[in-house]
Amino acid sequence: MQIHQYIIQQTQISEKSIKNTLSLLNDDATIPFIARYRKEMTGNLDEIQIGEIVKFKELFEGLEKRKKAILKALEEQDVLTQELTSKINNTKDITTLEDLYLPFKKKRKTKAKTARLQGLEPLAKMIMSQRVNDLEYTASKYTSKDIETIEDALEGARFIIAEWINERTDIRNNIRYQLERFAQISSKVVSTKKDEEKAQKFKDYFDWSESLNRIPSHRLLAILRAEKEGFIRVKLQIDTERALQKMEDRIIRSNNECVDQIQLAIQDAFKRLLFPSLSNEAISKAKEKADDEAIQVFSKNLKQLLLGAPLGEKRVLAIDPGFRSGCKIVFLNAQGELKHNETVFPHAPQNQSFDAIKKISSLAEAHKIEAIAIGNGTASRETEQLIQKIQFKNAIDVFVVSEAGASIYSASKIARDEFPNYDVTVRGAVSIGRRLQDPLAELVKIDAKSIGVGQYQHDVDQTKLKKSLDTTVENCVNTVGVNINTASESLLSYVSGIGPKLAENIVNYRNENGSFSSRTEIKKVPRLGGKAFEQAAGFLRVKNGKNPLDDSSVHPESYAIVDKIAQDLKMKVADLISNKEILQKINIRDYLTETVGLPTLEDIIKELEKPGVDPRARAKVFSFDKNIKTISDLRIGQLLPGIVNNITNFGCFVDIGIKESGLIHVSNLSDTFVKDVNTIVSLQQQIVVKVLEVDVVRKRIQLALIK
Repeated sequence: MQIHQYIIQQTQISEKSIKNTLSLLNDDATIPFIARYRKEMTGNLDEIQIGEIVKFKELFEGLEKRKKAILKALEEQDVLTQELTSKINNTKDITTLEDLYLPFKKKRKTKAKTARLQGLEPLAKMIMSQRVNDLEYTASKYTSKDIETIEDALEGARFIIAEWINERTDIRNNIRYQLERFAQISSKVVSTKKDEEKAQKFKDYFDWSESLNRIPSHRLLAILRAEKEGFIRVKLQIDTERALQKMEDRIIRSNNECVDQIQLAIQDAFKRLLFPSLSNEAISKAKEKADDEAIQVFSKNLKQLLLGAPLGEKRVLAIDPGFRSGCKIVFLNAQGELKHNETVFPHAPQNQSFDAIKKISSLAEAHKIEAIAIGNGTASRETEQLIQKIQFKNAIDVFVVSEAGASIYSASKIARDEFPNYDVTVRGAVSIGRRLQDPLAELVKIDAKSIGVGQYQHDVDQTKLKKSLDTTVENCVNTVGVNINTASESLLSYVSGIGPKLAENIVNYRNENGSFSSRTEIKKVPRLGGKAFEQAAGFLRVKNGKNPLDDSSVHPESYAIVDKIAQDLKMKVADLISNKEILQKINIRDYLTETVGLPTLEDIIKELEKPGVDPRARAKVFSFDKNIKTISDLRIGQLLPGIVNNITNFGCFVDIGIKESGLIHVSNLSDTFVKDVNTIVSLQQQIVVKVLEVDVVRKRIQLALIK
């Protein structure tokens, strides 16, 4: 089977689109570049569809690599037949492939191997033939110094038969089917751990049972985490009698005395070999599915967070609030550069609120502050209330900003390189301010796992998680575009075709030579060749450059088309940009070529209408209920403003201005069935909720969505 045929079966995407996409991928094109600038070749596939092609391409290549390794091993063992070769080459999944290889795998010392060394394989074959009339007499011929009794001989033969049964693909697949359809997963508390404080968060699973094929991903991950931490024991169960009967139906063909031995071997094979192995496989597959769902949730959340509303280029006073250690204050100019920092102590135990108010007011006036960003951690509400008491001369918007991951950034090498002369507290305050100005530009500096928008991110496959999150970040960065003259090394590294090393080279070149005046100047960056330029240029922006198209998503390869349009209209390109009336009158079909089709031309006209426009919304001021300061202030039935700060498969969590976030269970999001939480709410969305239940002891809050 060829790779494109395999991907067609998995995705149902057209053969032409798959072949062309594979060709682009093999030519080192990135997903954002292919999705944005090669629509004619792909049939207008989006990032998700191209991502699916990439996924199945890698699965196919992994399968083919494993096939080659197995064929080589079988050839070295001199057991490779034409029939076996054909079966292996035609295999479409890794499970079937490993089943084919199982009988030939080099095994450690097993009971069956010992029995073979004792010469009992002929007896096992005779029993399996089911044609022996006097089994006791036949078995007596195999007694020896090592095999003292007839029962010892029969037992050894059964070990060999059990191994044969274990290696039968049809039997393994039948048990897999039963596990997939009928398995129950159950958990029991470890009695010695029952009363431990850490065990209480898993209390729901101290005595739990549920169908494996229906268990939600978040619950399976929670159960497996509890097992890993030693609080519960987990097992799978199916109808053993049914499974054994189906095995007997496939193996037993007679009614003589061999049948009893075969039945015993079947029971042994099931209990000792098949069920332990295949139940572990079933849990692994369920875990893999749960991982994929959790990673998808994490990626969706991350995308929403990264594409969160920026305030833009405004002068910001950022505050990292605290009690004993004080509130760290930094002033950032419109470009996010640190210009001033100091610490005030308005809260207990110092209670220097008057001095703090005076200082903040003075800073706001001196630096013409346009907005204040307050971190949402410890002392956040108290600091917000302090700020609201200040009578500023000019109107200043006040925002509460998520601190998630700020401590990770402040202690990172990136932060140390940016601010070598400042401690972690100052760096943390800077991060809070920059998150308000541009969430995307700041959050790319933090390991996405540390941002904390998802479920069980530390329990899922870490390689898969990293790959998915990196792809999400890359897609977000390229969706928005990057100002090459102001972007950090971290942000540039996610631009299509750039990567960490070229990002470092770009920043070094910029530091040595000043700002880039055009996209073509980017080619002067060391090691940035034609391929990297092709992949990156359309996503890099040059503000106020020589060519106005350099501040748009029009790719340099299409500049000639825009020049031709302007020439035909007897206009300059600069006059054509944003001239919606003229642009809408253009017959774009006049500019079709063999390589440039309608999708590209439509994108060009759309971009010329609004060149370089940021697709994100703008940040909005939000205020929590001033009367709610702790969980003890909550009452059932209260209506409160809140901000969605996490989304999971089972609902969403809402920040209502206190330490504990409340949960809106999926059943309380709507009066109708909700399949996907993201269709109802989005991360950072400002909503109104109703308090349904408050558990002060367990610090749990149940909410319902009002609007």
